[in-house]
Order: sequence, then C-alpha cells, then structure tokens
Amino acid sequence: MSDSQQIGNLESALLERAKKLAAEYLAGGQQVHKQIIADANQRLRVEEEREVLAAKAHAERIYQQRIQAAELELSSELDHVRWDLVNTILEYLPGRLKELAADDAQYHPLLLDWLREAAQAIERDHLLVQANPRDLQHLKKDWASYAKAAAADKRLELSEQTIDCIGGILVSSEDGDIRFDNTFEGRMEKLGDALHGVIIEQLASGEMHRG
Repeated sequence: MSDSQQIGNLESALLERAKKLAAEYLAGGQQVHKQIIADANQRLRVEEEREVLAAKAHAERIYQQRIQAAELELSSELDHVRWDLVNTILEYLPGRLKELAADDAQYHPLLLDWLREAAQAIERDHLLVQANPRDLQHLKKDWASYAKAAAADKRLELSEQTIDCIGGILVSSEDGDIRFDNTFEGRMEKLGDALHGVIIEQLASGEMHRG
C-alpha cells in the first residue's frame, strides 16, 4: 500500500471518528438540553404550586377575616336587639306589677311575704312599716294579724306616712339607720342585673329553640 493510500485511509478513519464524536456530543447536548428544560419546567411547576398555595392561603385569611368581622357585627347587632328587648320588657313590667297589685287575691299574700322578709332581715325589735296610700288602708284593717304573722317576736309599727310606689312595703329601724326596701321599685332595682340576666337567658333560649 502506497503512502498516499495510507494517508487517505487515516484521514477517512479520523473523519469517521470525528463524525462519531460529533454525533455523541450532539446527542449528549440534546440530552442535557432536555434535562435543563425538564428541570426548568419542574422548578416552574413548583413555583406555580407555591404561588397557588400562597394565593389560597391569602384568600383563606381574607375569607376568615371577613367571616370574623361579619360575626362580630352580627353579635353586636344581636346585643343591641337583646338590650332593646330587655328595656322594652322592663318598661312593660311596671304595668304588669300594677295589675298584680290590683289583684287582691294574689297581691295580699305576697305583701305579707315581703313584710315578713323585711322584718326578719332587720335585727331590731322595733320596726316602722310604710306603704302606699292604697296598701296602708288595707293593712290598717287588720294590722295586728299582719304584724303577728310577719314577726310575732317584734314590734311592727304601721306608719301613717305613705310612700310613692306601685306596691310593696318599706321597713326601717326605729332610728332610721337601717332600711329594707321591699317595694316593687326597690326589688326591681336590687334585682336589676338579675332581671337582665334572666331575660337575656330566656331570649337566648328562645333563639336556640328556633334555630
């Protein structure tokens, strides 16, 4: 084989080797390119998922804030409604008490109970009892029986000085240092908070039953 043929064969072999290397590098480059694209897409998907999750979390926070604000507003409105109803009931109560005071069959035993409660609450032997003009006239008819039934061990003196009230009695020590206001108005004042609590409890119970 001549030198020129040997050189030609060598060049052909080198060229073929170069083509193979080029093909390998090209294939490798394409694979790397595909991997880069795949990694980029994966990172993009992860980022998109993070953004979606963040957006969902933000939307949930906004939603919860609005729900809480709405609940607070509703609770405030319900409180106003409850207090309006409470005040309406308390304004209505004096009228009902007047009706009770006019019903002798129910009122007179109650008057005795309140007289007994007040007389026994004050640790004095001599007590003064005051009532409104109507009740004074009733009590005067049989005061001895009332006084004995209320506190037989004490001296109860029925005062001619009347008081302005719907009903009930005001009992005080002889020197006036101790007073027990068992009038309708006095009891309403003392039981004011309790009355509010009872009324609100009844209203809340009614709401739960309706719900």
